Amino acid sequence: MTTLLHIDSSARSGGSDEHRFGSHSRRLSRRFVSGWKARRPGDAVVYRDVGAKPPEAVSGSWIHAAFTPPENREHWMREVLAESDELVDELLQADVIVAGVPMYNFGVPAQFKAYIDNIVRVGRTFGFDRSRPGEPYWPMVPADKTLVILSSRGDYGYEAGGRLANRNHVEPGIKTAFSYLGITDVHSVAVEFDEFADERLQASIASAEGVVDKLVADLSGRAGKERAA
Repeated sequence: MTTLLHIDSSARSGGSDEHRFGSHSRRLSRRFVSGWKARRPGDAVVYRDVGAKPPEAVSGSWIHAAFTPPENREHWMREVLAESDELVDELLQADVIVAGVPMYNFGVPAQFKAYIDNIVRVGRTFGFDRSRPGEPYWPMVPADKTLVILSSRGDYGYEAGGRLANRNHVEPGIKTAFSYLGITDVHSVAVEFDEFADERLQASIASAEGVVDKLVADLSGRAGKERAA
């Protein structure tokens, strides 16, 4: 059985296919998961809506606790890290991470940045040893996981080679954080032209949905072959 971790981070509730001011990223992430379940109904889905319920932001107490060896942690430290531990556990148990992440002011929403800050954990998702020759940091998350980033943008041209590619800190930022943990199999799809709200937006949505459907077919088929091997 494959486990999907479905994360939404848009501040908007519902998908844009449900109401006029709905979220395009929620629309795409739901389409991906629904398509996957239609092909592989026995697979598990864990849902985390950080847009509606953001993780606590990292604090000084959090940092103190995270960098204290587990055997030396006091009770309050374990309490401070409880939510982070839960998020890390979900990540480690997942085979496919489906992340709906819209672009807010050229980067990820603060809610999703809080999520990233909670899962980048020394001793759990990355290792650090200052006495280690060469590179003192190393990834600890198994590399057999797949990350799918489903995004949306108000303008257009943020793709590689596009007119605004150098201002896109969504996919590059997410890929940097997840590859640091060991997840390098990454796919991304985005809706553009949201602020134009015309036929270009509708064409972008249709194109993105088509890519999502193909991605579901490819990745779910690959999952089936890997489980059968």
